[in-house]
Amino acid sequence: MTIRHLRIFIAVAEAGTMSGAARELYIAQPTVSQVIGEMEDAYGVQLFERLSKKLYITEAGKQLLQYSRHIVALFDEMERSLRNAGQSVTLRIGATLTVGSCLLAGLLRQFEETHPTIHTRAVVDNSRVIEKMLLEGTLDLALVEGQFSARELIVKPVIRDELVIICGQEHPFAKRTSIRAAELDGQDLILREPGSGTRALFEERMKKLGISLRVKWTCYSSDAILSAAAENLGLGILSKRLAEEKIRQGILKILPVEDMTFSRYFSLVYHRDKFLSKPIQQLIQAISAAGITDSEAEADVQKSL
Repeated sequence: MTIRHLRIFIAVAEAGTMSGAARELYIAQPTVSQVIGEMEDAYGVQLFERLSKKLYITEAGKQLLQYSRHIVALFDEMERSLRNAGQSVTLRIGATLTVGSCLLAGLLRQFEETHPTIHTRAVVDNSRVIEKMLLEGTLDLALVEGQFSARELIVKPVIRDELVIICGQEHPFAKRTSIRAAELDGQDLILREPGSGTRALFEERMKKLGISLRVKWTCYSSDAILSAAAENLGLGILSKRLAEEKIRQGILKILPVEDMTFSRYFSLVYHRDKFLSKPIQQLIQAISAAGITDSEAEADVQKSL
C-alpha cells in the first residue's frame, strides 16, 4: 500500500464517483478503479457499495478514510519540512470564533516577532469545523473554547475564560445588581450558533437546572450579539473578554448570576498522532506561557466535574 493508493482512495471518497476522482487527479478512470480494487483485495473488505452507478462508502471505508487523511497529511508535512529545512516554516493554526475574535491575533503576532522564521496561517470557524479539520490533518493545532470529545484529539487547557450574561441599558433587568439562574427561564436570549463551544456550555448548564431556553437571535458573530443586546432585544451570552469595551462605554451591563458561574478555559488541541515538530512545540510553549499553570487547569477541571 502506497501514499498514491491513499490519495486516490481519498479522492474517490470525496468525489463520490470514480470518474470524479479521475478528473480531480488527472488520471484515467480505469486506473482509479484498479487502485480501489487492489485496496479492497489487500484488506479483504469492501470500501464502497456500488448501487445504481453510485458509490456509498462503507463503515470499513470510513475508518480507512480517517487514517488515510491523517497519513497523507503527515507525509506531506514531512516533505515540506525536509524541502524547507533551513528556510521559513508555516504552521496551520485553527481557532474557534470567540478565541479568534479576542486572543489569537495578539498571540500569533507576538510569536512571529520572536520566531521570525516561523509563519502562521490561521482558520477561524466554529467548534465543529475546527474539530473536523484537526481529525483530517488539515490543521497542525488549534486554540478553542468548549470541549472536544473525539478520542483522537489531545486537549490541554491553557487560558481561563468566563462567560457572562449581558443586557442593554433599557432591558427590564438593567437596574438589577444580579439575577438568579431560574429567572433566565423564558427570557429572550441572544446566542451563538449550534456547534459553538460557547452555546454548548450555556445549554449544558441550563439543561442541568431544567431551565427552558427561548432563543430569539442565533448569531455567528460576537458583534451581532453585542449589537442586539445593546438594542435591548434580549440577554446576550458570550465571553467577558468580548464585551469589555462596550461595558466600559456604558452601552452594556453584565448581569451576575447569584447561584451559577460560567467559568471555562480555552484549550490547545492537536491530533494524538501528530508529529510535534520543533516549531509546533515552540508555538505550544508560547501559548501555554500566556495562560494558566497545569495545577490551575487541573483545579478548573475538577470544579467542572
